[in-house]
Amino acid sequence: MAKPIINRSWIPLNALRAFEAVGRHLSFTAGGQALNVSQSALSRHVQTLETLLGTPLLIRRPHGLELTAAGQALLPAINRSFDAIEREMNAIIRNRGRGPHQRNLRVHMPPSFLQQIAIPALKYFHREYPDILIDVTSTNGTGMPDDEPDIAVVYDRPQVSQTISDLLWMINVAPVCAPEIATAHQGKPLERFLRDNELLHVKLEGQARGVMWANYVRHLGLDVATDHGLAFDTASYAVTCAMSGAGIALTDITLFAPELASGRLVMPYDAIIDEGYGYFLILRPEDMADPVIALFRSWMIEHCARAGHRPGNL
Repeated sequence: MAKPIINRSWIPLNALRAFEAVGRHLSFTAGGQALNVSQSALSRHVQTLETLLGTPLLIRRPHGLELTAAGQALLPAINRSFDAIEREMNAIIRNRGRGPHQRNLRVHMPPSFLQQIAIPALKYFHREYPDILIDVTSTNGTGMPDDEPDIAVVYDRPQVSQTISDLLWMINVAPVCAPEIATAHQGKPLERFLRDNELLHVKLEGQARGVMWANYVRHLGLDVATDHGLAFDTASYAVTCAMSGAGIALTDITLFAPELASGRLVMPYDAIIDEGYGYFLILRPEDMADPVIALFRSWMIEHCARAGHRPGNL
């Protein structure tokens, strides 16, 4: 006989709390200390949960505990659920006696996207929806950040995953510099131009220094050394340095379209390449039903469209 579908009216909350504590620490002893209960009580709760599910969640090894495939799937779902409950209960407590309930939305964005696209527009979102408090974090890496925000803009390659992924735009990069640099080197082939100027790099977490320039010259078949020049934490810093006349930055021409349109930054060569990365808006499928997350998602896509980008749904 098939097992009944789990119903929230009899979800074993104590057993879930026990498994979350043990799974987080991979230790019955540490899990018991975190919940201030005995190791034996935790073990009974986890066994109850395993019996209910009909599959083990933990493997007892001589050197410690390991999560099974089922445990690896269940643990992050429990973490997210408990985090959301804890966050909302604390928000209600903090907001007691202060009028309408305010909702906190955790958003992650890459730093240059945040500076160029989001910061100029977030004030309008806040003005229209003052009861939604936005907490923004930013890291300069690829893919979904480790802190699991409610919604994130990520710099990444297109890929199949279990998340909802909206393409904001694909990135096209080209060398950019101050107008006086372009004038001083006018008429030179691109290869000579790059050899005769300092290359400005953007550091990516977990990537080698200068990887973007190295990929660019390899793609175009140019013989240019890319192991010299200043390196910055963000594309915004590199472009600011380029506008000062200190070197050549390799950057997304869409992200810095206002600077190019104003003439403060120029693209002296029509040598644009699609580097295979894009900006994607990422959220978990189960969060699509959250009206606040859905609202911010729609607003972000619409804002990028108004800014001249072409969002699409993957």
